[in-house]
Amino acid sequence: MFPSVDEQLAILRRGVEAIEPEAELRRKLEQAVATGQPLRVKYGIDPTGIDVHLGHTVPLRKLRQFQDLGHTAQIVIGNYTALVGDPSGRDETRAALTPEKVEANAAEYLAQVGKIIDLSRAEVYRNGDWFSKWSFLDVLDLCRRMTIGQITAREDFARRIKAEKPVYLHECLYPLMQGWDSVEMRSDVELGGTEQLFSLLVGRDLQQAEGLPPQVAMTLPILVGTDGVRRMGKSLGNYIGVSEPPESQFGKIMSIPDEPMRQYFTLLTDLPQEEIDALLAPGVNPRDAKERLGKLIVSQYHGCEAAEAAAEAFRRRAAGEDPLEIPEIVLDRGLLDAEGRIAAPRLIVALGLESSTSNARRVIEQGGVNLGPDRTVLTDPRAAITPTDGLIVRVGKRKIARIRLA
Repeated sequence: MFPSVDEQLAILRRGVEAIEPEAELRRKLEQAVATGQPLRVKYGIDPTGIDVHLGHTVPLRKLRQFQDLGHTAQIVIGNYTALVGDPSGRDETRAALTPEKVEANAAEYLAQVGKIIDLSRAEVYRNGDWFSKWSFLDVLDLCRRMTIGQITAREDFARRIKAEKPVYLHECLYPLMQGWDSVEMRSDVELGGTEQLFSLLVGRDLQQAEGLPPQVAMTLPILVGTDGVRRMGKSLGNYIGVSEPPESQFGKIMSIPDEPMRQYFTLLTDLPQEEIDALLAPGVNPRDAKERLGKLIVSQYHGCEAAEAAAEAFRRRAAGEDPLEIPEIVLDRGLLDAEGRIAAPRLIVALGLESSTSNARRVIEQGGVNLGPDRTVLTDPRAAITPTDGLIVRVGKRKIARIRLA
């Protein structure tokens, strides 16, 4: 049923920051092979937002590896922990969410997670299923499992206390709640980012206190964003979403600096290490490695044909050519003045190429807008355009539309 323990460990160790304790993971795998009983591998998601990006997929891909090796994926939707807010790695308290917003986010999260995990073979929980039934006495009993000294020793809390920033009591409950999820789910392994190790080990302690086999904590590195420096995040504008169109995903991969490419190959693809080494060897054009990386990532979420098409479209743009398929956008004639003209910024917004006229004016002033087969560059944001059927409008390197008047 299972590959050998050594074969499993060779796959599971790839890209992992720490396994605590590693010897115990081997023993658990040996027992699984001997008994045919799969390990239960947990990953928790707090639905505080709805955009899953490649940074989120790092532990999810590891969870999928466990699945492919024959083990059971456990996904816990933290609809109650999300109401607290994970303080891990944070310098300030997270904003509170309503239960309704959390549930709406959870549904969208699962749809995106299903691009990575086989949900038909996974166990999906909501930790509100148990926490919603607790009395205040149950909460007090859980609080007895940890001291103030232990909780304030956490790096994120210690940093906030030193900076005289508040640490609220409800935040101290978060690692206990996350740990109790492992008790309820009887997890054998829990996955998380490097900043999650404290909470993962709390789960191990709580399981032991309840007479259960303690879970193994497996942490994975934090993926850097497209800037190559800071962790990937939507608020930083350096993220690549799993639901983004193929051309957008591919273009962003091609824009990353050379330095993080090894991390991207290791954490986001299954390419063998020797092939990664060959692609990143001195003397090899980094552009070739990025194109291979872009195709591998786009293929995961959109298929091989979409990846090839995205690569071809990128090459055409790089050569100054339009993509083979240009989206046709209907422009209402009612937006035109009596002479059939429209202000350039309004035209760009009407075509959906920018979100606001202020953004459109800025792009025009920077010389980032051109029109027609001659690629006439607009530089005056006050210019009036006379749109015609079939007129092509280009904004920056990736945004393009063909006008259809109606």
